[in-house]
Amino acid sequence: MRILKAVLIPLQGLNTFLLMVGLWLALLALAAMVAVVILQVWYRYVLGNALPWPDEAARFLMLWMTGLAAPWGLRHHGFVAIEMLSAALPSAGARALNLVFLALGLTVVSMSLSLGWAHVNSGWLFASSSLRLPLDLVGGSAVKVKLAWMYMSIWIGMVLMTLVLVELILREIVKLAGGEQSLTPLDASDLPEAE
Repeated sequence: MRILKAVLIPLQGLNTFLLMVGLWLALLALAAMVAVVILQVWYRYVLGNALPWPDEAARFLMLWMTGLAAPWGLRHHGFVAIEMLSAALPSAGARALNLVFLALGLTVVSMSLSLGWAHVNSGWLFASSSLRLPLDLVGGSAVKVKLAWMYMSIWIGMVLMTLVLVELILREIVKLAGGEQSLTPLDASDLPEAE
């Protein structure tokens, strides 16, 4: 138990920091995405001259928002879950079932990491059709954005989800061993819950 806690405590601190930074970056991406969409609507319907880049920029920002916010949602139980079976089981059985589901999730995310990294590496071969870094505004030349930057958002989300799943698995093992009272609770979620 002592070894588990020696791993769990620093991992919990790391996840808290990374997920808070990720959540703020996801909120910034959401705000930028809304601004880009409003800009496109203005240009298309008011000025009658649609810009070529906002649609792809909005997708780019949406992927980064998802990749950075999903691990936070996983850690704070923000995903949809069917809890009928676990609610019908005794406490130890529900924890064991939860541990099985977390292990399955870790397996899927681990497979996604290797496949996602290959996808990111293929993205260096292709550039966005409309997104460019406007270095021409400062005397350089415009540089097309590589698609790997878009693909990397989901891969980074999978890395963060791996860290979260390892933390949640360790927490469940400690709880199964009877050490629940020694765990520091995760930060309370402000997410609304379905009933």
